[in-house]
Amino acid sequence: MNSTLHKRQYRINPETLQLERIEHGLRYWLRRSGGYILGGICLGVVFFFVFFYFFPSPREAALLQNNRTLTAQLEVMERQVDQIQVVMADISQRDDNLYRAILGAEPIPMSARMGATRQISYYDSLTYMSNTQLLADIQRKVDILEKELYVQARSFDEIVELAKTQEVRMENIPAIQPVLNKDLKHMASGFGWRVDPVYHIRRFHEGMDFSAPVGTDIFATGNGTVIYAGWRQGYGETIEIDHGFNYVTRYAHCSKLKAKVGQKVKRGDVIALVGNTGKSTGPHVHYEVHYQGRPIDPRNFYFYDLSPEDYDRMVQLSSNMGNMLD
Repeated sequence: MNSTLHKRQYRINPETLQLERIEHGLRYWLRRSGGYILGGICLGVVFFFVFFYFFPSPREAALLQNNRTLTAQLEVMERQVDQIQVVMADISQRDDNLYRAILGAEPIPMSARMGATRQISYYDSLTYMSNTQLLADIQRKVDILEKELYVQARSFDEIVELAKTQEVRMENIPAIQPVLNKDLKHMASGFGWRVDPVYHIRRFHEGMDFSAPVGTDIFATGNGTVIYAGWRQGYGETIEIDHGFNYVTRYAHCSKLKAKVGQKVKRGDVIALVGNTGKSTGPHVHYEVHYQGRPIDPRNFYFYDLSPEDYDRMVQLSSNMGNMLD
């Protein structure tokens, strides 16, 4: 009884003050059913979106995890590329300012090192991919590094060839004294302004004089080819050697010449004997070093047979020599 009354709906009639049963029509029941249905649909949609956004599917979860892993790997790769660029910049700097400078080669222009990379449109196209900017930045850095590495490899090839040439250069350029002079007792006059022994006026002395007995051996101071052997006015019997690399040496006032024009000589070969020919006031060899057609101080070219201490003493002695023998 109570259960039946509870399920049915009643109202009080204001006129009779009696309970009257409420009878609902089809419209009422349709509206009520529609409300339940609409509420269910709304609740379902809410649950769907909550689940979709906050609870990805296993496939989506795997893709998200893979994307996070790739992003982390790209970030690590970018840091590695940055470190490589730092090392590459250091190598380029040492290449230009040390290796190439030592070997007398011109630095490589920065424009040649960087060169042309891909078209800008190529990098712009990468922005439509995943991890857009990161991927585009890494690709651009890798392209630049690829160009720099190619140029640097070519530069090292050139340096190797220059080093080989440098080895020949070091064998050819003057590097010893023209007579045995370990004790530095044969130095008579140095390079520079000196007093002429005949005219007693100051004039520029274009070489160094080494006094020694007539017949003392005169040595080629570097590998080269004899380009002159004979008498020269003022110099007497003279030999000149072309060492290549723009270096020429001259040995004057000889008593006897032991090498001929066109002859290949090596450093240390006896090419003549000390004499007193030409404009000379005593037995000695007048020795000159010419670079690019101009006489330069020969004392800068004795590094093969003098210790640093002896070299310093030779520099001091040659600077103090006020008279010359020719």
